[in-house]
Amino acid sequence: MKPRYFIYPFTAIVGQAQMKQSLILNAVNHRLSGVLIRGEKGTAKSTAVRALAAVLPEIEVVEDCPFSCDPHDFNKLCQRCKARVEKKAPLPVTKRKIKVVNLPVSATEDRVVGTLDIEQAIKTGEKRFEPGILADCNRGILYVDEVNLLDDHLVDVLLDSAAMGVNTIEREGISFSHPADFILVGTMNPEEGELRPQLLDRFGLCVNIEGIREIEQRVEVVRRRTEFEIDPEAFVEKWQPEEQCLRDQILEAQKLLPRVKISDEMLLKIANVAIEIGVDGHRADIVMMKAAMTLASLNQRPEISLTDVEETAELALLHRVRRRPFEEIRLDRERIRELLYNKQPVKK
Repeated sequence: MKPRYFIYPFTAIVGQAQMKQSLILNAVNHRLSGVLIRGEKGTAKSTAVRALAAVLPEIEVVEDCPFSCDPHDFNKLCQRCKARVEKKAPLPVTKRKIKVVNLPVSATEDRVVGTLDIEQAIKTGEKRFEPGILADCNRGILYVDEVNLLDDHLVDVLLDSAAMGVNTIEREGISFSHPADFILVGTMNPEEGELRPQLLDRFGLCVNIEGIREIEQRVEVVRRRTEFEIDPEAFVEKWQPEEQCLRDQILEAQKLLPRVKISDEMLLKIANVAIEIGVDGHRADIVMMKAAMTLASLNQRPEISLTDVEETAELALLHRVRRRPFEEIRLDRERIRELLYNKQPVKK
């Protein structure tokens, strides 16, 4: 009999509100293109990612499919599953928890995207594909620790797949595509080097975290961790009502999200913030809009408010503000409030 493995509950994590919010937003809306968590070691980054997967609802998958296809969404089926449906063959369905797939810094491109057997394709015309990490994490979470140490080309591949929800492999004029719809979570310690601005911009959200300085919260961190290590089963059971409440909230938000509306006035506010804060391109505007709509759905509101934009703007803008080389990434929160609420600038 295999020993039971208990995961620290997401709702039991002390503090780190922005990190938890950014992860929950991505759990509701995969089209946010992931989150980059920047911070020092020992700030619950890995714990939060694994805990998020544990709190998310189970999903139905095609049992014998290497891509964990959704049997209820024909448009997102892989080629093999689509062919079976077209032939009226039944798809075997099972339920399972969402996976967290770790991508090691030493991973090669073939290990990430998968490989095509070129010789087999030329001889028989059959595309034989060996799935990679992107196949394994479809409809799950791809966790990349120390993403700043990963090869830039691989980061680009991951971000492309996260944005499009598809992984395409091309070799010698032969191509193969499969669904790759996942939540991308990258973590890094800025002291070990930065990502290039072009790659930073491709992450939907970004959050800076640091160790908790408030003494009572630090004591609570130690108290809860000790309680978990002494009796993990009892600790997990204790937090189960909170976990279920969050699970239900995410499910309801996913249902409401497609119906959330945004007014022209809010779009003008978002565009003005992006211009005045000084970001390049239009990705910041789009992510601010998506993040605000997602937060509105979490709060069960059918239309976004200024509060939704204010609470998510920093997550969308932090890594996109122009700065000098080696300058620390910072954002003026009060300036965002002034722009959103048309307040007069605060006199220094």
